[in-house]
Parts: sequence; C-alpha cells; structure tokens
Amino acid sequence: MNAGDRENLEQRVLVLAPTSKDAILTQDVLGRAGVKSACYSDLGHLCQGLTAGAGAVLIPEEATTSDQSGRLIEWLAQQPPWSDLPILVLVRSGADSTVVSHAMDQLGNITVLERPIRVAAIGRAVRTALRARERQYQIRDYIRDNERHTRAQALLAAIVASLEYAIISKSLEGMILTWNTGAERLFGYPASEAIGRSILMLIPPERQNEETEIIDRLRRGELIEHFETVRVAKNGRRIDLSLTVSPIRGVDGKIIGASKVARDITQRKQTEAALRDADRRKDEFLAVLAHELRNPLAPIRNSLHILRMGSPRDSATDRVSEMMERQVNHMVRLVDDLLEVSRITRGKIDLRKEHVEVAAIVRGAVETSRPLIEAAGHRLAISIPGETLMLDGDPVRLNQVIANLLNNAAKYMDSGGQIWLTARREGDSIAISIRDTGNGIPPAMLPRVFDLFMQIDRLTERGQGGLGIGLTLVKSLVELHGGSVVAFSDGKGRGSEFVVRLPLITAPSPDNSQKAIPRTSPVLTQRRVLVVDDNRDAAESLGMLLDLLGADVHYVFNGPEALKAVATYRPDVVILDIGMPGMDGHEVARRLRQQPEFRNITLIALTGWGQEDDRRRSRDSGFDYHLTKPAELGVLQKLLVPQETSLT
Repeated sequence: MNAGDRENLEQRVLVLAPTSKDAILTQDVLGRAGVKSACYSDLGHLCQGLTAGAGAVLIPEEATTSDQSGRLIEWLAQQPPWSDLPILVLVRSGADSTVVSHAMDQLGNITVLERPIRVAAIGRAVRTALRARERQYQIRDYIRDNERHTRAQALLAAIVASLEYAIISKSLEGMILTWNTGAERLFGYPASEAIGRSILMLIPPERQNEETEIIDRLRRGELIEHFETVRVAKNGRRIDLSLTVSPIRGVDGKIIGASKVARDITQRKQTEAALRDADRRKDEFLAVLAHELRNPLAPIRNSLHILRMGSPRDSATDRVSEMMERQVNHMVRLVDDLLEVSRITRGKIDLRKEHVEVAAIVRGAVETSRPLIEAAGHRLAISIPGETLMLDGDPVRLNQVIANLLNNAAKYMDSGGQIWLTARREGDSIAISIRDTGNGIPPAMLPRVFDLFMQIDRLTERGQGGLGIGLTLVKSLVELHGGSVVAFSDGKGRGSEFVVRLPLITAPSPDNSQKAIPRTSPVLTQRRVLVVDDNRDAAESLGMLLDLLGADVHYVFNGPEALKAVATYRPDVVILDIGMPGMDGHEVARRLRQQPEFRNITLIALTGWGQEDDRRRSRDSGFDYHLTKPAELGVLQKLLVPQETSLT
C-alpha cells in the first residue's frame, strides 16, 4: 500500500447504515461536504473496516445498545496511546439522556448530533472530527520519527563504541566529553578516567602547541584530515596517529566542540622506516657495486684510447676498436643506471641525443644480442632499408631498446627458434619489428605486458627470471624519444611481435670520423700531472694515455706516496682516486690544501663513487673537479688545460 492509499483510508468516515437507502443518502450528504466515506450494514463489518484505517465513525444511537456494540468498545480499548477515534452519534430528539450518557462512558471521544439535523451541520461536525483526527496522526508521526531517531542514535552509539578507531569528542576548551571503547583500547584509559579531563593528558609536552592550532582551525569551521602526530598512552607509550578532527555545531549553528577520530599508524610508520632503511642500504649497495664496476672499466677505456692513438690504423683495427668502445660505453651507461633506478621507473632518464643512423642502431643491438641468440641456437633474419634513415636520439638508449627486445625473443623461445628483425619506413617514421616463434602472450596479458614487474612466464618451467622491468624500460625510453611501442601475439605458444615506431629526421648525420682522437699534435705539452690510484692498471694506463697527449706524467699508488710526490715532483695537476686504503683521497686533498704552496694545484677526483653526496664531500675536501670512472677523454683534456677552477 502506498502513502496516498493509506492517507485516503485514514481520512475516511465509516458510517453504520442499516439499509441501502440510508447508505446512499449518507454518502451523498458527506460527498457534498467533500468527505470520503464507507458504509457498513452492521458493527461487525464496521470494526473490520476500522482496522484498515478511519478518520471518524458515524453511528445511530441504536448501535450503542445493540448486541454488537461490545465489538466497537473492544476495538476502541485497543487503540495506541496517541489515538482517540472520534465517534459521532445520531440521537432522536428528546432521547433519554441515560442512553447518551452510557454511550459517552463506553465510547469515549463522542459527539452527539440530535435529529433532525441540517445537512450543513453534519458536514461541519464531520470536518471538525477529521481535523481532530489529523492532529492525532501528527502526534503519531512525531512519536514514530522520534523512535526511529532514538534507534538510529542507539545504533550509531553502538557502532562508535565498537569501532577499532578511537573516537573522542571534546569541548572547545579541550575537555573530553565522550570516549569510545576504541579510545580505551588505544590509550589505556577507561571512559570513567578520561571523560571530564583535558585532552592535553594525551599530548606530549613538545606537541602541546598542536592543540591550540587545531582549536583555532576548528573555530574557523575547518575540517582537519590526515593530521599525523604523536600521542601518549596511559602507560607512557608513544603512539603514531593519524587524526581527523571535525567541528561540532549546536542547534544555532555555532561551533561548540570537536569530534576526533584517531587511527594508530605506528605499524605503518615502522614499515615506512624499514622501507627507507632498505632503500638506503640498497643505494649504498648499488653505489659500492657501481664503484667496483667502474674501476676495471677505467683502464679498459684508457687502453682503447692508447691503441687508437698509438697503433697503425687499418679497417679491421678500427672496427674492433669501435666495437670495444661501444661496449665500454654501454657498460658505463648501465653502471650509471644502477644509481638511477628510481629515475628509470619515473621515466626521468637523461637522454644524450645526437643524429644517428637507423642501420647503426640495428647493427649495435644485434652485436649486443648475438651471443645470446647464437647460444640458444636461434636463427636471426635482418631486413633494413637500403636508404640512409636518420634519428635524433640517444644511440646507447636506442641500442638498449632493440637489444632488450631481441634478448627477450631469445630467452622466451625453445632452442632452434626463428627471430625476424625488420625495419621499414612508414611516412615520417621508422617501424622496427622484432618477431619470434616463441612462447607467445595470452590475449588477456597483452594490455599489461609493459607494466612494471610484469612477467608472463614467471610460473612456467620456461620462465627466465629477471625483475620484469625490461619492457617497462623499453616503453619509457621509446616514449622519451617521441615514439611508441606495441605488442602483438595470437596467444600462448604462437610467438609474439613488438613494433617500435620512432620519428625520422632529415638532417644529415655528423661526420663520426671526426670523433677519432688524433695521433699527432699533443695538447698537454709541459703540463705536469700526478696520477694517484691504488689500482695499478688504472694509474698506469691513464699515465700512458696522458703521456701520449704530451703531458709530463708521474704516478703513485697510495696516499702517503702522493704527498711525497707532490713535494718533490711539483705537479700542476693531481688526478686522485678517492677510495684508497689507509689514507684516502679526501685526506690527501685536505692535507694539500692546508699547505699554502700547494693551494694552486688543480685537484681532480677520479673515482668510482659518483653520487651527489660523493661530489659534495669532494668539494668540501678541496677538490676542484669530480669525475667518475671511466672519465671521457675529451672532458679530462679540457680540465687539464689551464682554466678557471670550478668543481663539476
């Protein structure tokens, strides 16, 4: 039953009309007065109608003394406290007052209408009874709303009391007004000990000013969310909390207090601290690893330069030298990436762009990946355009992209598979496709294949391990070059294809032959250089290289020898390793700077330590420059020529 139907039933008048003629006449009279009615031939049926709802009852006096009057009296006696149903009784003129008196005693809220009565008078009497009944309904609705509100308040109180979080209300003066069981568990005070006391009992002395700031913000009507702080439990334990504080308003809208929800975040804080410590230890490990990897790279790069400067040149020597130099550069960049893991995941890798041929990128990537491909017994088919196509990009990073995709194809394929590397021009772009006959990718995994740490074959026997960052790095690097990469596969066991698209440029490539280091015209004539490094290969190879460039070179292998050599050899420049046993490079630099006669010597730190803190320490120790191993020869040459001192 909807609200409209219920209202119609509750506003109608139930009429006892013994005959059909009486019923028709009464309904006509009431209808003209705008009153809905229902007629019944006996009290029994009328009482059944009362159960559905009625605004008033109109009966003749004879009904009050009939055998069925008891049913009406019984129904009226069962009314709820708010209900007092109006009864209108039609009596004969001059009727015995004893009958009327009896009816009033039995029926309660009755109105006596003496016959004969005008039609208008009946309408007024009925409408008056209905208005009285409407006020009763208003009382009923108020009682029901109040009961619902009371139940809701009780439910809310039960929820608040049982919540895990501490929920506290307080006055603007800081007096605790309510204290749930969550607060009891968190702080250790029962409600009887907390309510009525100052909230300051929970706040450490050094944080007491927070309460003043919170109250000031509450007075301005602000909601304070995720306010992280520390509070003190009854036993003195300090608890890391996240607070949400809301203003409480009175009936006039004015702020009269605050509701505070406190969540214990101690475990989260401990986890964050552990993660920070793990991250710090990871950074320390990577720094040490990078240092240890850079040290052997330094003599290798130095030796390459020596070979290119001092050996007779032929095409085979040039190809081998270029190949070795590319691989050394690749290793140097990978070592640099060890210290930039977070930068990689955020896509903030520095690109060293230049004009480079597509064919050179493809050749370099194949050179990098061929050992893995051949070791697995795979076949590689390469197809690249005959025309010269140029990119504006970082050759090492682009090589890394293609080599990574080739390596994946080789790893995730049974021995004896086929790989196709195809480059084709598509308008102003180059599309480089790496297709294989390997494990394939399930269709559901294709949209996620470039997600960080995603490994499709992690749980299969053919899974090749790894961290699952390779394809994420590929996507980041390609997008940093203004390109895109997409993956295709017909499903598990049906191979896969990755297509990299990069924008082409029309500018000509620089003449890379000009990058070769000339074997004539030494540029460091009469510069006295002292090389200090506990790695003999690094010291001697650098000394030989600088000697070929025309410098007067002397080298030693520890800190004390360096101090003696400076005093006797009187160098213009000292190239000094940092991580030497005993007296390290920092100590050597500090001692030299303490002596006035050595303050004009150029000090260059050449070390495997390359983080910002390492550069700051070098600057504080007195170094003019800080280079990481293996240093680029062009950079080193610039620093060895007399110029204004500035740490880089």
